[in-house]
Amino acid sequence: MTKERRAEAAGRRTVDSPEVLKALSHPLRLRILRHLGAVGPATSTTLAAALGENTGTLSYHLRMLERSGLIEDIPERSTGRERWWRGVRGLDIRRPPQRELTEAERAVSAELDRMRMEEDVELARQFTAGQAESEGWMRGSRSLIHLTKGELDAFHDDYLDLLARYARGPEDAPDDARPVLLRWFGLPAD
Repeated sequence: MTKERRAEAAGRRTVDSPEVLKALSHPLRLRILRHLGAVGPATSTTLAAALGENTGTLSYHLRMLERSGLIEDIPERSTGRERWWRGVRGLDIRRPPQRELTEAERAVSAELDRMRMEEDVELARQFTAGQAESEGWMRGSRSLIHLTKGELDAFHDDYLDLLARYARGPEDAPDDARPVLLRWFGLPAD
């Protein structure tokens, strides 16, 4: 089964445009997406309070995320001027090949990588510091295996399939569920 067919079968939509990368490369937008993913739907007012920002700033960034297809309005919850927002489920965000990006888009991609790496380093620190007291909520694994490029691609796709199998938003999760941050990356050891 091809990658496209697996994504389609899992109900995922692949997003690989430079415009989405640009939308993701803003720290506040990443915080908004993380909050919506962890807590669930929110208005610009509730997001402003939770993130310590003003509603005008939040409204602007929410519109940018909506234009990029990363969040959506919930019309059945919205009343009058109050709009409710949620993260779009089933997105498989992939980067366009570097050769297809302009120099400016490569710079945006590099900035997104830098912000995500800072977040990943902080998560690794939290993992190290809090694992003993986590009551089993922190789990991790490190491995060294020998793969071909094709096998690495297949492993990555299988990982995404596994994420899709367990994926659900806070509004669909059982009462004893918690938001869990997961990271996977593979790189040559030589």
